[in-house]
Amino acid sequence: MIPESHPRYESLLLREKIVKAFKKGILADSGMIAHGRGEAFDYLLGEKTSNPAKSAIKAGAAAILLSKNPVFSVNGNTAALVAEEMVELCRISGGKLEINLFHRTPQRVNAIEHVLKHAGAEKVLGLDDEKLKYLEGIESPRATASASGIYDADVILVPLEDGDRAEILHKTGKIVITIDLNPLSRTSQMSSISIVDNIVRVLPLLIQEINQLKREKKENLQQILDNFDNQKNLKESLHVFKLKK
Repeated sequence: MIPESHPRYESLLLREKIVKAFKKGILADSGMIAHGRGEAFDYLLGEKTSNPAKSAIKAGAAAILLSKNPVFSVNGNTAALVAEEMVELCRISGGKLEINLFHRTPQRVNAIEHVLKHAGAEKVLGLDDEKLKYLEGIESPRATASASGIYDADVILVPLEDGDRAEILHKTGKIVITIDLNPLSRTSQMSSISIVDNIVRVLPLLIQEINQLKREKKENLQQILDNFDNQKNLKESLHVFKLKK
């Protein structure tokens, strides 16, 4: 039992979710290492959503609303931390959920599908019984892509991503939105819109932003997207780290 008075209460709760997800087979062991690395970056951020992150969230919301086929990629860490939020994001945007894993096993795919369905997902793509396609240029199991999902998507949200897939997806002309606490990672550098923040803070804000921007005309949404400069935003995100003492 973690007392609410503990100065690291929220962070420790997330850590506990990750451990439980690993024990249930949702998460690979390396997923715990990835979470710990992100936790360190979040600590340097002050565990708050910065202004550059808010700008990136707004651009991401505009891109999703302009998309003809938005797809939201789900891995073990995402399922462990924000399954309900991913389902809600899917519901309000008309997007699709697709399981995509680096350490892919039938057991993990089934476990993550169960988590998403329990969170309210009506349909989940990327399952083993689906005739999956493969993205050229990716040698890991993350090359899998649903024909009606990631393979055909024009906008893809790839939270907690690995850089090689983000780069390939971007090169195919897709708008790649990523959530990564490290602004210097290959994922952040290779994506179209990089949100440097903790996924547990990003998803509620992204949902809120989409709900607010739904009333905007398409030309206004396009202007938000056109005015966003990812490299400039990443430099501003780095400056946020530099301000921390």
